[in-house]
Amino acid sequence: MAKQIQAVRGMNDCLPGDTQIWQKLEAILRETVASFGYQEIRFPIVESTDLFKRSIGEVTDIVEKEMYTFDDRNGDSLTLRPEGTAVCVRAANQAGLLYNQEQRLWYMGPMFRHERPQKGRYRQFYQFGLESFGFPTAEMDAEVIILTAHLWKKLGINKNVTLELNSLGSSEARVKYREILIAFLEENKSQLDEDSLRRMYTNPLRVLDSKNPEVQALLIKAPKLSENLDEESAEHFSNLCERLDAAGIEYQVNEKLVRGLDYYNRTVFEWVTKNLGAQGTICAGGRYDGLVEQLGGKATPAVGFAMGMERLVLLLQELECVGEIRSNADVYFAATGDKASIQAQVIALKLREQVPGVRIMVHAGGGNFKKQLKRADKSGAQIALILGDDELEQNVLTIKYLREKKDQITLNIDEVRTLLTNLVG
Repeated sequence: MAKQIQAVRGMNDCLPGDTQIWQKLEAILRETVASFGYQEIRFPIVESTDLFKRSIGEVTDIVEKEMYTFDDRNGDSLTLRPEGTAVCVRAANQAGLLYNQEQRLWYMGPMFRHERPQKGRYRQFYQFGLESFGFPTAEMDAEVIILTAHLWKKLGINKNVTLELNSLGSSEARVKYREILIAFLEENKSQLDEDSLRRMYTNPLRVLDSKNPEVQALLIKAPKLSENLDEESAEHFSNLCERLDAAGIEYQVNEKLVRGLDYYNRTVFEWVTKNLGAQGTICAGGRYDGLVEQLGGKATPAVGFAMGMERLVLLLQELECVGEIRSNADVYFAATGDKASIQAQVIALKLREQVPGVRIMVHAGGGNFKKQLKRADKSGAQIALILGDDELEQNVLTIKYLREKKDQITLNIDEVRTLLTNLVG
């Protein structure tokens, strides 16, 4: 026997029992962003490697360690997209959607990072992302956060998530703070771990996000980012907080929240939960006013977020917020005899055309009547349609109720159509 081929490590299958949960989540996501006036954009999985080096930053973990990068036959360096924001900017800018325009866009699909696989964190993972372009004021920062809060309510998880918020200030203020922070870290080198020492000069703000308790104890004495904000950024953040207060959205200001990508400025935020252990961030984003220009476009203010869909699915399951999962079929069509088997497929097709939304599973593979009814019950269908020689002769169908204690009945095709219309509501 040939050796069975397995999926690539960290790239998981989504089986029929789980796909219905994903479909429900995707439908709610689409419905929510549409209610705020956002439009879908789709873009390729493979992009030029330079796109991510210029946007994410060459000294970030993603670019240094995690990207799936390869040379194609022309010698061009290509990368499987590790995140969606830079790609969305590239696509929208290339299509001329950004200059002197306002855009509200969303996307959904697979991303790729060569990380150590763990629960809720895979090498091929799915993200839902939203990007808003052309809005420089705090009202748009507030909108994207209000949208996510609205989504959590619709999913039934709003009591299990917390909003963390911070401001990184302008690019200029961030550069000044970077120098102040490096000076502090240099004075305390002996108390830094290897990871923090590595980041001290290349990406010092990420040291603030260290998971090492000893480093965090040291950072209590570190100069605060909030004390080094420029006046305009401070006003922007104050206005954002005022809007969130007015909308009744609770939040915690976390001065160590910096996000892992180089392009963020001013507002950054994360929605976190305690129900998923270490992998507690389910949605994160912020403002990135310089990225469009950095990637060759005209200066354009922008703000957005991305959420990991695997973690959302896990959270929905953990909190038992999945809701009722529909069975495979509403109706199971059983037929006895060759003529009946042929006609069953014909009749089922007509009923699908006449009753939009009805799901009819026609028995296949032979077997006696008892076996067919066992399959009908296993399918989860509400009723079974039965077609045999007697039914063929009289041009009727027998109805057997599978989930209710009702007697079998015999109906003509018009009556069956009415029954199925009521069944699917």
